[in-house]
Amino acid sequence: MQTACQAVQHQKGRRSIYNAAVWYFNHCLGQMPVVMVTEDEDAIKQYGNETEGVFVISFKNYLDNFWPDLKPAHELFDSILQARRERESESQENHGKEYPEHLPVEILEAGIKSGRYIQGTLNVNKHRAQLEAFVRLEGFGSKETELQSDILIYGAKARNRAIHGDVVAVELLPLHEWKGRIVALCENESEDKAPADTTGDPMPTGKVVGIIQKNWRDYVVTFPSKEENQSQGRNTQKILVTPWDYRIPKIRISTQQAEALQDYRIVVRIDSWESTSVYPNGHFVRVLGRIGDLEGEIAAILVENSICVAPFSEIQMSEMPVSSSKHPWKVNPEEEKRRLDLRDTHLIFSIDPKGCEDVDDALSVRTLPNGNLELGVHIADVTHFVAANSYTDVEARARATTYYLADRRYDMLPSVLSADVCSLLSGVDRYAVSVLWELEKESYEMLGVCYKKTIIRSAYKLVYEAAQALIDGDTSVIGDILELENLDERTRQKKLDELVWAISKLTDIARAVRAQRDSCGALELEGVEIRVQLDDKNNIHDLIPKQPLEVHETVAECMILANHWVAKKISEDFPHQALLRQHPPPRQEFFTELRECASAKGFSIDTRSNKALAESLDKANDPLDPIVNKLLRSMATHAMSNALYFSTGSCPEDEFHHYGLALDKYTHFTSPIRRYADIVVHRLLMAATLKDTKGDVKDYIFSNKDLQELCRHINNRNRAAQRAQKQSTELFQCMYFKDKTPETDERCIADGVIYSVRTNGVLVFVPRYGIKGAAYMKNKEGLVISCQGDRSCEWKPGSLHRFQNKITSTTTTGESVTLSLLDHITVKILVQTSRCHADTIKLEIIRNAPYQTSGTEVSQKNFHMVKSELVKEVSESAEAAQRAQEKASVEVMDEDYKEYCQTKGASLYQLLEEIRDLALLDVSADVRT
Repeated sequence: MQTACQAVQHQKGRRSIYNAAVWYFNHCLGQMPVVMVTEDEDAIKQYGNETEGVFVISFKNYLDNFWPDLKPAHELFDSILQARRERESESQENHGKEYPEHLPVEILEAGIKSGRYIQGTLNVNKHRAQLEAFVRLEGFGSKETELQSDILIYGAKARNRAIHGDVVAVELLPLHEWKGRIVALCENESEDKAPADTTGDPMPTGKVVGIIQKNWRDYVVTFPSKEENQSQGRNTQKILVTPWDYRIPKIRISTQQAEALQDYRIVVRIDSWESTSVYPNGHFVRVLGRIGDLEGEIAAILVENSICVAPFSEIQMSEMPVSSSKHPWKVNPEEEKRRLDLRDTHLIFSIDPKGCEDVDDALSVRTLPNGNLELGVHIADVTHFVAANSYTDVEARARATTYYLADRRYDMLPSVLSADVCSLLSGVDRYAVSVLWELEKESYEMLGVCYKKTIIRSAYKLVYEAAQALIDGDTSVIGDILELENLDERTRQKKLDELVWAISKLTDIARAVRAQRDSCGALELEGVEIRVQLDDKNNIHDLIPKQPLEVHETVAECMILANHWVAKKISEDFPHQALLRQHPPPRQEFFTELRECASAKGFSIDTRSNKALAESLDKANDPLDPIVNKLLRSMATHAMSNALYFSTGSCPEDEFHHYGLALDKYTHFTSPIRRYADIVVHRLLMAATLKDTKGDVKDYIFSNKDLQELCRHINNRNRAAQRAQKQSTELFQCMYFKDKTPETDERCIADGVIYSVRTNGVLVFVPRYGIKGAAYMKNKEGLVISCQGDRSCEWKPGSLHRFQNKITSTTTTGESVTLSLLDHITVKILVQTSRCHADTIKLEIIRNAPYQTSGTEVSQKNFHMVKSELVKEVSESAEAAQRAQEKASVEVMDEDYKEYCQTKGASLYQLLEEIRDLALLDVSADVRT
């Protein structure tokens, strides 16, 4: 039996679904009945007896006849139907409009083309979610209005039921109604509590007149506490739940389980938002976990970013090559004949972080018979094992990337590929796609390039620290190189000399390549990257910030070089349907904060071009305070636009440029194990270089339209991956500090650097923990910061005065203290807890002076120790709490599953959701990859 489940309101729509049901019944040769489930009584009467074997019935009849014993499904559908009836009844009773009606789509489209309305994506400011949202311009209207900035949407009324992420049509307000951005530090004020101080220059301000595309999805929410629930009405079925994401409004759902589930994070979905209602309406989907529990909070992060981490299916795994410790995968003799064999001619090695399993790139350098050099970048040939439009390919396309969280990862491909057959481990044969350059032996000028399908055998799997030691001439790390063990002294020394020569020569080549890019304006930017170390039992051992080493740059330059040359090749052969990566120049207003911060130290930042910016950042160096340059580079990174994938047929060639790397063409080719974009590029490269490739080239290539749609999907998934990684890191930081006593625990006190000034406080960067946060200089009672003789701070009555690069606090007794940009201060680190949202770090200024430990700055060794303690303590606390919770509540949870309609297996709801999701995936031959 197959079920077509759909809420049908329009006659044309219900006829189309019925025709689809009839087609599927005939397609199955009438061997199984097809059921169309609907609450539309007219459809039931009209189509109920029209075709034998195709049934049109209501939800209730469907459950009574086919699932009589499935109580959770009955309760779920009953609650949905009850909620719908209540909303319809309420709409009839309440004729008052909370919001104006949205304009019809045809009027919106005409208005956008004429320039009356402007199309864009609504972005709600998470720090001022009740007040500020911005529409990022796109489409026809933005060009015709010639606006140079985003459009401010001030207040919830002006959003007119649009939700963060919706594509909307906006009408500009008259000039005299334009507003400026709020510059005060604030915590999600409502409109009636909005601070009065804004920037001097008003910006374009508008209102939403219609929604072109809704971005409704699953939302993580929390039920009200007992006190809040009582204020809403003890026995009411209609409850306002608060989303985890500040940017989403409260959602009204119907349930009788609010009190029992108030300690859990749950998932809801929005169904509708009528103009007569202040809030959208939704329904309950499932329970995630207890508030504050580590696994529950990680699950919330995944849901909020629409990340699916379901295991790979049996049919996907059936497509995988067979490999085990007893029977490892081997090269196919027929395939061996078709590939260039580098196993005996090239010294190939990989350089990766400790514990890396998915080794998708390796390097080589050798001297050619003519005296020139050959540089090789060898990338795992993933597409040999993942056929276009196979089940594995469709799943990888949906995931688009591997998701890395602070303490775990979720792979894009099954582990038999990512950690075994496609991982370029040492001492084993692997298929690769290699880019080989011939270089002039002294100047390293590129004399030629070729692209080959190869067979390689990596000689060494090196970690960054060991490779850097060899570059520095430190051979004491030889004991850490497993491939050099169990060799006699003479052989070991010979192999070590070969390896040192190769790594040193690679470093020289990378320096030359980097210098060439620097001359064109390549940027050296700064970011806080944290890596989690796991022990043998997969417990978190350490959380280590990535320390910059020259070997990082060496490997990166080789990868950038390969990506650049592959981009040139595929764009030449497929000028209208190649996947490239562009990085547009940043908008100048995004550099305002950077320029102000640099000027506080007397530096001038020129942002007119990437070359000018790079040169300015190189000069903005304070020898007495190295953190200044790092912070300025971090701010420059923050000001950048996001690099995006695109199809070459979607924009003119002068827009292909990559601003940050200073390259005319760029793509991603070097990480096909963890990025789907690289898989697409591999297929393009093979189609461009191997003319004798089996099968039609069309089977490898997307059309321009389909490729651009795929690029949008991959870009969205990449943003989700970045958000999830950032949120998981913040989760660990909060869990670490949450149980500390700030007044007595020295780990809660740290040095901070001011990088932005607001009207009521400052933004501070804490290098020791990689934390950025707000520090108020005026509290909720109206008191301001005052400094004593020892420069310690306390609260006193007074006022604040903000200037361009500084802020001054003056008490009523005449005492004053001034904090300037890039000043070092001592801050106390606290955690601001929340039932409904993620916990956040809060900073409190306790001393107007740099923080030092025992008269000296915190050493790098101590820094590592603090990070290790952080993760270790968080993990141990979470594990202990989990064990205690499991022991105390296993029986209760079993009852919870029954009572709250949660099943430990696949529920009917999940089944229907899977059917809905499958409808979005096209695995037919029409899809071009």
